[in-house]
Amino acid sequence: MKRKWVLAALMAGGLALTGCSSQKLSDFSARKPELDLVRYFSGKTDAWGIFVDRFGNMRRTFKVEITGTPTADGIILDERFVYDDGELQQRVWTLKKIASDLYEGTAPDVIGIAKGRIAGNALQWSYDVDLKVGENSTWRVKFDDWMWLQDDRVMLNRAAISRFGLEIGTVTIFFQHG
Repeated sequence: MKRKWVLAALMAGGLALTGCSSQKLSDFSARKPELDLVRYFSGKTDAWGIFVDRFGNMRRTFKVEITGTPTADGIILDERFVYDDGELQQRVWTLKKIASDLYEGTAPDVIGIAKGRIAGNALQWSYDVDLKVGENSTWRVKFDDWMWLQDDRVMLNRAAISRFGLEIGTVTIFFQHG
């Protein structure tokens, strides 16, 4: 039953979030609940996601188990992915709070420093990743990543992925904390 609810939430989130490329972070400054990344991700968080290509075809689904460990200036997120084809992946983010609304993040496959800004219940991340494609290829892609806190336990995420300025797909993720 839980899985059906998650799928319904992902589908509803995807429908509600389509066409949001012209939005501005300031559009969310008055939205509640206010997002605090360290508070939300501290401890255990589960997530479920889908990757949809630029033609609208769902290519992959995945589950993520996230362990968040607060640090003096941010949080470390240990993400463990399990894809529908059995592939396993781990990404460890180190997030640092630079200002009340500004975060920077690093991870082994992220090129340079990810920049994120918060307003109200929303976070917008921007970063480049070397993404494994097939068995022997890697593409450098850009993520325009948006997250929206819904309540203490639920957050939605939609990321547009582009290469050479052309969108190649989107990732939609449903997070459930605790």
